[in-house]
Amino acid sequence: MQGMIIKTTGSWVSVLLDNDEVVECRVKGKFRQSKMHDLNLTSPVAVGDRVECKLSIDGTGSIDKILERKNYIIRKSSHARKQSLIGVNIDQCLLIVTLASPRTSKGFVDRFLATAERYHVPVRIIFNKIDMYEEEDKEVHQEWVDLYSSIGYDCYSISALEDDGLDQIKTLLKDKISLLSGHSGAGKSTLINTLIPGLDLRTSEVTDYGKGVHTTTNSEAFELDFGGWVMDTPGIKEFGLVNIKVEELSSLFPEIHEASQSCQFNNCWHYNEPENKCNVKQKLETGEIALSRFESYIKLVEELKDLRDYL
Repeated sequence: MQGMIIKTTGSWVSVLLDNDEVVECRVKGKFRQSKMHDLNLTSPVAVGDRVECKLSIDGTGSIDKILERKNYIIRKSSHARKQSLIGVNIDQCLLIVTLASPRTSKGFVDRFLATAERYHVPVRIIFNKIDMYEEEDKEVHQEWVDLYSSIGYDCYSISALEDDGLDQIKTLLKDKISLLSGHSGAGKSTLINTLIPGLDLRTSEVTDYGKGVHTTTNSEAFELDFGGWVMDTPGIKEFGLVNIKVEELSSLFPEIHEASQSCQFNNCWHYNEPENKCNVKQKLETGEIALSRFESYIKLVEELKDLRDYL
């Protein structure tokens, strides 16, 4: 029988079969020992995976086959030399960003967006906790919205706690499979609790140090009564890139990629090349490319170059 994984817990997963029955299935060792594109995954399956499973007499099952994935989000795990699948077969990702309590950095946002571009996952940026803004926060918020909107990313401003702006989010989620991601404490679980009354996912306060506390420990998909599914995932502190070559990095920054078409070198990295021969650097000088985005790009170039030299 076929179905979709809606929850992962260690070596067991919950599978929603095509007949709407939920079955607890064990992930066979052969999958745990196999590799995807030479990756060493913390788990061979993720929420959203379509699988074939075989049922046992006791009512449980086992995964027999992982069906082809249309896309996924992946990152380096906190475990050395391992990678983690965050979500699979996603129609869109909602990246939850907060400018305070905790503060999301532009570097984190840019890393996530680059990965989503690499694996063909559309991203909407959701600015949460706008109810906590001081006047200076409002100015910073507008600068962020202007920046990412100009690149082509849809931006939404909400307060999940105060139920402000949630109607537009419901419209966005309707009849889609959506992944929610972001830092711990950004309000993913609070948002889902508001969207699905009575669910009561565990939430916690942000620490005095401005960092979120992990409350979601397993990935799980929840069905929305107005249509669609939303995936809740553990909060992310850092986002390491996976399977991205330094040569393709500029193509994952839409505005840099567009400007690079007019660089005088076909293989311009926009790194050590002379400014008068690099259109990206020229547009940086005129403000047509944001300094923060270029700095994120350069940091990733240096990171991937070091990794390649190490390998």
